[in-house]
Amino acid sequence: MSYDDDLYDDGIDDERRAARLDLRLWRSLFRYAAAYPRTLWGLAGCAVLTAIAEVSYPLLTRAVVDQVSQTGLTLTSWHTLEPIIALYALNTLLATFAIGGFIWFGGKIRTHVSHDIRAAGFANLQRLSFDFYDYRPVGWLMARMTSDCERLSNIMAWGFLDLVWGLTMMVGIAGAMLVMNVKLALIVLAVLPLLAWISVRFQRRMLTSARQVRATNARITGAYNEAIMGMLTSKAFVREAANGDEFGDLTGQMRGHSVANHLQSALYVPIVVTLASLATGIALAVGGLELLAGAISTGTLIAFMAYIRHFFEPVEELGAWFAEMQMAQASAERILSLIETEPTVADTEAVIRASALDNDGIETIELDNLSFAYDPAEPVLRGVNLAVARGQTIAIVGPTGGGKSTLVNLICRFYEPTGGTVRINGRDYRERSLDWLHARLGIVLQQPHVFSGSIADNIRYGNLQATPEQIEAAARVAGAHPFIEAMDDGYASPVGEGGSRLSAGQKQLVSFARAILADPEILVMDEATSSVDTVTEAQIQRGLAAVLTGRLAFVIAHRLSTIRDADLILYVADGQIVERGDHRSLLARRGAYYDLCQRQQTQPAKVQPPATTEDPG
Repeated sequence: MSYDDDLYDDGIDDERRAARLDLRLWRSLFRYAAAYPRTLWGLAGCAVLTAIAEVSYPLLTRAVVDQVSQTGLTLTSWHTLEPIIALYALNTLLATFAIGGFIWFGGKIRTHVSHDIRAAGFANLQRLSFDFYDYRPVGWLMARMTSDCERLSNIMAWGFLDLVWGLTMMVGIAGAMLVMNVKLALIVLAVLPLLAWISVRFQRRMLTSARQVRATNARITGAYNEAIMGMLTSKAFVREAANGDEFGDLTGQMRGHSVANHLQSALYVPIVVTLASLATGIALAVGGLELLAGAISTGTLIAFMAYIRHFFEPVEELGAWFAEMQMAQASAERILSLIETEPTVADTEAVIRASALDNDGIETIELDNLSFAYDPAEPVLRGVNLAVARGQTIAIVGPTGGGKSTLVNLICRFYEPTGGTVRINGRDYRERSLDWLHARLGIVLQQPHVFSGSIADNIRYGNLQATPEQIEAAARVAGAHPFIEAMDDGYASPVGEGGSRLSAGQKQLVSFARAILADPEILVMDEATSSVDTVTEAQIQRGLAAVLTGRLAFVIAHRLSTIRDADLILYVADGQIVERGDHRSLLARRGAYYDLCQRQQTQPAKVQPPATTEDPG
């Protein structure tokens, strides 16, 4: 296994980017919380009430101290403290109610945001084109939808809570201190510009290291996925030790980046605490002199000391959240890069508006000078011309990497041509909706995917409204019915995760049945019989002979038994159609197709061409 950093580079983790808080990004994320305004206002209200209750305690303490200092604490003067005691009790009830409320509302916001972000990410994954998945491993995507999403939902809920609470606390305390003593208040507030400067200095380094942590975490998740999926191959080639070394390098990088990030965070918060202690010491010294001079009361000095401590509590808390936001921003960039990525193959607004009129069937498909390239410097297809019609079966053969699958993928519009045109019924297929075309497709791949659930569920995937009788009929045509009936629970038998309880051939037969049940107008088979034995293949061929009647089929295969009876055989090599014709005419030409047939003979004798030749067209 090789865990190349380039596979995970989506342009977001470029360390040359300015490491600053991206307000546009946070505004985009905040819309997930703003979608629940009542809950959000409830959270903000509880945060404000909590701050008001905490700001009120030193004022009540000041009143008690000053009252006792003036009148003393005796049985006759006790009643003068009753109003203050009552206010203290009410304030405690307010704080209790507010704290319980913000825990409730914060939990709801966190749950809602996590749900909506995951839903939006999953929905966009369903929309994105195939080229998006060509360079993004499963682990790369899983990291975004798990750990990154969890971090963002926390920052949206508890970060918002601490922001409202902290600002309310700081504004309330600053106002109270300025009212009580302007000189002492200015001593404390003078620390804020220095705190802001330090925060800016730490911002770039913390965000850069946070990006490195998240990028490495995505690669580690991908490594786990590859190790599990490729366990058989690793054991067969005795690659366990080498894989362990490569994985150790990854975890070593993760450890280094994490230590750097936590060190920066660990330095930032103590600096805030040190500045707070410095301001407290200076204020205490000046306040003590003021008290000795009779300029302030004892209650005021005690309240002031409490306010200084409480004033820097939200500063420390917001500082910690600021550090967390650096890491959360790296996660946010990754999540939004997934959610906001637009599919490269998509319908225009005009096509979407006109899609309701697209209800005709597929009669003809024409390729006019079709070209395609993943990399402009290395074209995969060049100048392909082809015209086919309903009822025809087109076989595509040729060497590996010649462009066979790419050609079919373009016809199915899984990718957009980089040159030329594909016309369906005489119209450029980009003038029709993707749903219209894909709803008429049935595909059987060389490596079919089987979903968790029962066999019946997997076949029904081709037509969710299918009855049990229709499912069985499709299975009989595909040749899957005998092995299904032999299983303990028949069609209700679970297939296991990824079809682990089925053999490769059985999964292929289920995939055939699924495609047959879909009743497609275009049937695509990409090496579809490579996993079944010759007896089962013959049974499938007999069933497909009836199924393909009136349909347009594209068959990518190497077995001559699969393609011998095709109406048109295309030999594709180096991105071009080198030969075309039926089986007999291509044999007569003694070209590339003839050589392919000759190599597949089980007997030393060469393939003999027919007595007469036909124009391959």
